[in-house]
Amino acid sequence: MTVIASAIGLVSSDLPRTLAFYRAIGLVIPADADTEAHVEVTLPGGFRILFDPVSTITSFDPDWVAPTGSPRTSLAFECADPAEVDSTYAAMTAAGFDGHIEPWDAFWGQRYATLRDPDGNGVDLFAALPTS
Repeated sequence: MTVIASAIGLVSSDLPRTLAFYRAIGLVIPADADTEAHVEVTLPGGFRILFDPVSTITSFDPDWVAPTGSPRTSLAFECADPAEVDSTYAAMTAAGFDGHIEPWDAFWGQRYATLRDPDGNGVDLFAALPTS
């Protein structure tokens, strides 16, 4: 059996707010998607992020309950350079989104920052630090 990862799905408690977050981070999501019961965004390379409101999930899994506690899922977005990590984090927090860990130079050689999307999922921003 061969399994190929082609998408990750996120369940949203407030789909318009979630889509606004991911638009602000740079994903191209049509404006009319806010009223859909399922939204798919194809990234360069073909991988997809799927967004579903709770109502869609409970339509086929009536016992579904949102997880509690710390997020177990985190998406990571590569920025062009360390300055873009800083500017993206600043723009997202200025827009009212949750900044979890401010940009810092990680010991593994990247500028790194973490946001939380409207449902508490981790969203990491990173870029390689210049080598000396």
